[in-house]
Amino acid sequence: MDYRKLGQDITELVGKKENIARLTHCATRLRFELHDISKAETEKLKALPDVITVVNNGGQYQVVVGNEVQQVYRVITQQMGSATRSADSKSDSGKNNGPKQKQSWISRFISVISTTFTPVIPAIIGAGMIKAILAVLVLTGLVTTESQNYYILNTIADAAFYFMPILLAYGASIKFETSPIMAMTVAGVLLHPGWSALMTEGKDVFFIGVPVRLTDYAGSVLPIIIVVWLMSYIERFADRVSPSMIKFFTKPMIVLLITAPLALVAIGPFGTYLNDLVAMGAEAINARASWLIPLLMGTLQPFLIVTGTAWAMTPIATSQLTKNGYEMINGPGMLASNIAQGGATLAVALKTKNKKLKQLAASSGFTAVLGITEPSLYGVTLKLKKPLIAAMIGGGVAGIYAGLTGLVRYAFVSPGLAALPAFIGSNPMNIVHAIVTCLIAFIVTFALTCIIGFEDPVDDEEEGNTNVNDDKTLSSQPVQDNTPDTKSAAATNANVLNQNEIHSLMIASPMQGELVHLDRVPDDVFSLGLLGKGAAIIPVKGELYAPIAGEVTAFMDSKHAVKLNGYNGEEILIHIGVDTVNLKGRHFDSSIKVGDQVQQGDLLISFDIDAIKAEGYEVITPIIIANSDRFPDIKLEKQRSVEVGATIMHLS
Repeated sequence: MDYRKLGQDITELVGKKENIARLTHCATRLRFELHDISKAETEKLKALPDVITVVNNGGQYQVVVGNEVQQVYRVITQQMGSATRSADSKSDSGKNNGPKQKQSWISRFISVISTTFTPVIPAIIGAGMIKAILAVLVLTGLVTTESQNYYILNTIADAAFYFMPILLAYGASIKFETSPIMAMTVAGVLLHPGWSALMTEGKDVFFIGVPVRLTDYAGSVLPIIIVVWLMSYIERFADRVSPSMIKFFTKPMIVLLITAPLALVAIGPFGTYLNDLVAMGAEAINARASWLIPLLMGTLQPFLIVTGTAWAMTPIATSQLTKNGYEMINGPGMLASNIAQGGATLAVALKTKNKKLKQLAASSGFTAVLGITEPSLYGVTLKLKKPLIAAMIGGGVAGIYAGLTGLVRYAFVSPGLAALPAFIGSNPMNIVHAIVTCLIAFIVTFALTCIIGFEDPVDDEEEGNTNVNDDKTLSSQPVQDNTPDTKSAAATNANVLNQNEIHSLMIASPMQGELVHLDRVPDDVFSLGLLGKGAAIIPVKGELYAPIAGEVTAFMDSKHAVKLNGYNGEEILIHIGVDTVNLKGRHFDSSIKVGDQVQQGDLLISFDIDAIKAEGYEVITPIIIANSDRFPDIKLEKQRSVEVGATIMHLS
């Protein structure tokens, strides 16, 4: 995957970097908050080859890109200049430039929770996995609970949960556009050993005559979020009233002097009360109908993910984990739902005759049963609908079992087969119930998907196209052409091809060099066939010629890539080198432009091989059949040295 190109495309299509108010990411999604949602070009974003789908819910504009999200996130934040907009990036009035989209209070709440928790997820998942490993070590007798090894590992695992307010202060500061360091400092006040000492003494505490409720804030969630929200206003006030000459000293002093006492005296106890109230409500439901919450979570989890509301229960779950050492709000139902999602998708992989869908369903189904369901949900079940219904039924049935047996999760991890150790704890039967929950979810969903079926998409737009090519034929992937449509002769002739006839087309070598398989290209976008089938040439002479007769339909300003639409329906993308877009046209020369008609053998681009290599770039050149789905059989000639005009591929 070309992360740089994808990041640039996404930034452009969400309305350019100026339209991005805030950006975070989770396991598979870029989570944007945009100044003006109308500037985002959703359909074009969905059409990008490496974008699974786009979701606009929960106060966020979410671009789902799969497991490569972190690399794409880094590219976009580099383009923005910073991962988030800090308080210093606001105008003097403390307000953001640009219109704000109106949101319901539910959307605002979910947006706050999502943005606040997203940066914290790696820490709590890492801590949760250590807890899970520790549980396995204890279960197998390799470590005892009285040993120093256990004590040290348990301390490492507990740290993220104990200091949760400090971690959340960072995420909340991003959401409320205030100083992260000041927010984390106020959180440190809530967790200071001096405060713990006052609680241990048990004496009445007063601050300037006002009674202070002694509350343990370790692992708390809502108090610090409310505190940081208030601090964002206090910081703006301090910025306005502080003289510019001494603002460096007075602004942080005012923020701490006002925020910290308010946090200890009023906001913290109020937030704790809200936190406890919500937790007691969930526990009351669980006490009277233990099956209800896992049933709802197991059934509705896909809906919660799609609508962006899956974050709503996270504060309760983390609070339960911190206080009780286990939680029953998220984990059991999510385990049932994730395994069911994987079962439905793997059933699709087994039954479909569409090669592309089979490949996608097999990989995303395996990922789903491990605990990451977005590729499965957005790429397969949501599109096919019936498998999604089967997954919701299977997840609900397994959720009932999980609830009736009292299944709990002992560590914060994404529930799935890879995280089953997180269900090992003080109750030895808990892991057994977790395994049975997985079996019920998978078997019920898999069987239902096979029984009710689904509408299998026709492979390559032609029924019966089930060719299995030899290992000389490169892997096929769906292709999306994002260049502007043209009413060219090439496009017209392509449309009149008789789909019931087999046409054999020969593609000529566009350059002199060594013909190699596409997997030799050190870029996953090309080597994995994500843009289509093709070949590659390692050039020995810096000249690129037209491999077919047709029209230039795309030509990069950097002159390193060109796309031709042939008169027989073929679409050829040629990309000189890897990451050579960064050269911005240096060492390339061409006079062609979009719309030019060319003949096979016409010189398109000249380039300096030695100069490109000297700047650290590969010159291996992919030649891609951009509409590979139109040609069921694409064969590559034997790898060898080739001259310009020699046949390198055959298209049927």
